[in-house]
Amino acid sequence: MDLMTGSAPDTMHIGELADKSNLSQRTIRHYEEVGLLKPAGRSEGGFRLYTHDDLMRLLVIRRMKPLGFSLDEMAEVLRIIDTVGSSTASANDESVAADLDSFIDQAIERRATLQEHLALADEFVELLRQQRLLR
Repeated sequence: MDLMTGSAPDTMHIGELADKSNLSQRTIRHYEEVGLLKPAGRSEGGFRLYTHDDLMRLLVIRRMKPLGFSLDEMAEVLRIIDTVGSSTASANDESVAADLDSFIDQAIERRATLQEHLALADEFVELLRQQRLLR
């Protein structure tokens, strides 16, 4: 227990988690409500406590968001990651590997789409700059 903060040294409150993840506290609470994130515990005062593992999980969620994964898809990816990261025999299950491969393929496809959109946005910015030169 950290005598200065009253929390375990390896934990953080939601504000610190928000700062480290670059997400709002409201977003973090929403992810908790839908079951994507679960606080590691509560302080004596009832405040949510999070660990480094919780931060890493939240960063995975944050990385899926721009790729357009639904909350259900995010939950499935997190389940797969948890399974692969566990020491149980099911971590080597062929269906888990197939599910992971499917999500890898989806992420690659979605990234390619974003890259195409970015190229179009770059073209648009250049078009606007050219219009400025015509004035």
